[in-house]
Amino acid sequence: MSGLPDGTRWPLAVLLSGQLMVNVDLAIVNTAAPSIQHTLHAGDGELELVVSGYILAYAVLLITGARLGAIHGYRRLFLCGLVGFVLASLACGLAPGTGWLIAARVAQGAAAALMVPQVLSGIQLTFSGAARTAAIGYYSLALSGGAVLGQLLGGVLVSADLFGTGWRPIFLINVPLGAALLAAGLRYLPRDDGARHRDPLDLRGVAVLSLALLLAVVPLVFGREAGWPLWTWASLAASVPALGWFVATQRRTAHPLVNLSLVRRPALRWGLIAHGASTLTYLALLFVLAVYLQRGLGLSPAYSGFALVTWVAAFGIAGPLLPRLPSRWSHLMPALGCTILALGYLATTLTAATGHASGPVLLAVLAIGGFGLGLSSAALITHLTTATPTEHAPDLSGLISTNAQLWGAIGVAAAGTAYLSLARTPSQATTAFTVITAAFSALALAAAGASLLATRARAGHPAVSGSVG
Repeated sequence: MSGLPDGTRWPLAVLLSGQLMVNVDLAIVNTAAPSIQHTLHAGDGELELVVSGYILAYAVLLITGARLGAIHGYRRLFLCGLVGFVLASLACGLAPGTGWLIAARVAQGAAAALMVPQVLSGIQLTFSGAARTAAIGYYSLALSGGAVLGQLLGGVLVSADLFGTGWRPIFLINVPLGAALLAAGLRYLPRDDGARHRDPLDLRGVAVLSLALLLAVVPLVFGREAGWPLWTWASLAASVPALGWFVATQRRTAHPLVNLSLVRRPALRWGLIAHGASTLTYLALLFVLAVYLQRGLGLSPAYSGFALVTWVAAFGIAGPLLPRLPSRWSHLMPALGCTILALGYLATTLTAATGHASGPVLLAVLAIGGFGLGLSSAALITHLTTATPTEHAPDLSGLISTNAQLWGAIGVAAAGTAYLSLARTPSQATTAFTVITAAFSALALAAAGASLLATRARAGHPAVSGSVG
């Protein structure tokens, strides 16, 4: 890990390993779903809960996890979340039936929500200046790489059928890896400052925010498979007043769950919009590309997972490259990254339209998109952390993670529904795919515009952000 001060590489490696483990588990079950259904004789609804129970608990509890980190210290919450994640993974791997597995997956997602916000909080509290930019570059790589690694690792482990255990190693592998990570965390993560926040947890805020997020996320997760019945639209509509209720509770309490003044600042508001929109396109691409390659072109699941390797490789180049660029260009990097991402999607559209969607040309144009997303993601998170005072690190960490999950859920629901509606037969698959990727290109350009608004707002109202480590 170049560009980092001595003594900080191991703590960062521990935090990023936790982030990577969580992101792998967000994706790995999709690959193993058919095997799980066959072994446990699960219905389609039960299988959907196995996949989505994790996502629901994770998305709903991220902000609460961030606030608990502010109260008790990010090291303590990271390690507690890690222990919970390992135990829940063990329960998943040993599950005798579908109900047990669903409950364990929900527990796994809840534990992940305790652990993940501490990663970005730890980076903000430990690094500043160019070192923070470098650390966020590696953080962005963990975010993107985990999703693709989950697809590849899931296929390998299920196909290997180790000792006749089928899909169970996709969960059991977390036990030895998590134990090793726990030992490393106990050794390398700096002890929490006992003088940090001691405000009580806003339990009413937790309840109201959880309700609002559930009303929004549940229909986004289940709506596409259910055919968007009336209850999904009613739930989405109800989430708006529920969110308004949450805002009202935060204004009236002395110890709010979320510092809403942060969201009102244009530098953060536009930055969160740009980061959410660009993240939406990537998470939706994971679903749409896999369905297109497998159902539309008849290629294998292994190939569809491998197709994004160039994306992640290029993504990994972009993050560490950012701190090496002249600082006078920093305000342009978020918009430049989003623009390159838009060009990558446009090139993908043209590649599919000209019949090259199953060869090396596709891998090359996906690398363009990966580089653009890597540059924009690292630059936007650097912008957001620099524009936010360090004492608000937990607030920002929870907001960034929850914002990305919500935008991602919207993207998968909308793009997945649109693609499956347009591609009712294999002959329609390429046209449907090009329509979706063209829409991604337009959205990435909109994110570039939001990025410019964010960096201009920060230039007018800079925030002082420091390091405590």
